[in-house]
Amino acid sequence: MHAWLCENPIGVDALTWKEIPTPQPGADEVLLEIQAASLNFPDLLIVQNKYQMKPPLPFVPGSEYAGVVRAVGAQVKHLQVGQAVACLSGTGGFGTHTLAPAKLCMPLPAGFAPVDAAAFIMTYATSHHALIDRGQLKAGETVLVLGAAGGVGTAAIQIAKAAGAKVIAAASSDEKCALCQREGADATINYSRDNLRDAIKQLTDGKGPDIIYDPVGGEFAEPAFRSIAWRGRYLVVGFAAGPIPALPWNLALLKGASLVGVFWGDFARREPQANASMMQALATWYAQGKIKPVIHKTLPMAELKQAYAEMGSRGVMGKLVMVN
Repeated sequence: MHAWLCENPIGVDALTWKEIPTPQPGADEVLLEIQAASLNFPDLLIVQNKYQMKPPLPFVPGSEYAGVVRAVGAQVKHLQVGQAVACLSGTGGFGTHTLAPAKLCMPLPAGFAPVDAAAFIMTYATSHHALIDRGQLKAGETVLVLGAAGGVGTAAIQIAKAAGAKVIAAASSDEKCALCQREGADATINYSRDNLRDAIKQLTDGKGPDIIYDPVGGEFAEPAFRSIAWRGRYLVVGFAAGPIPALPWNLALLKGASLVGVFWGDFARREPQANASMMQALATWYAQGKIKPVIHKTLPMAELKQAYAEMGSRGVMGKLVMVN
């Protein structure tokens, strides 16, 4: 097998494409032949030694991937050789094969395209957990999505629309706003040009959004929170912009609003049955055509460094997917 090895986590340039022995699965593992693997923001941080999880060296980056089971461990009962699965294991995806924990593998129904499957779990599980579970989104409510043209942002638009919400998508360019409209957003805000608070006020008739979905953090968090509706829920999803906002707590008091943390990874670990039910619901929505990952581009696995460069340019809309 071949894989991109991180032997020194000082950045993307230190990754090397190497031939290594194909491993055999342990008792609770499966060997996957990887068909596709998506590039996510943590995949950049982990090779820079900036991610909270620091795997032992050397390791193969690539947190999310899809492929076909080629061998199963002795204790694995729910997966079979030849079965198509998707997996989000944190590492291992950027190669031709990997060992995956069987419990983290999501069996794929017939017709689930590998490229879509490789771009599915992280973004849709995060957004569904955020909006439906943590945010308690109800039909007819208004959702503001910040960073709306990215992977989790486009997933949030689709899920909110599937749940019957009105969606306002905020992004940094007219091109990204146009993508959001194609994905179902009812209105858009170009926050590199428009005043965010004024635009929210105009689009909500002064009421403000019931839910704010924020995977970005940074400078727009405070003006967004100041615009939230009475009893609104501000969903803290991530900090793609870099800086972690310091919000005045009186804003929550004045609006009777909730600041809600979203940590899907720990939800999946602590509440595995609820997570499994959620993933089944999402797979059903995919089969029904209600949701579908936005794929910015597919690239051959050997061109991983180019994909990292594109992601770093902030020009990616949706997900970048590497294919074998």
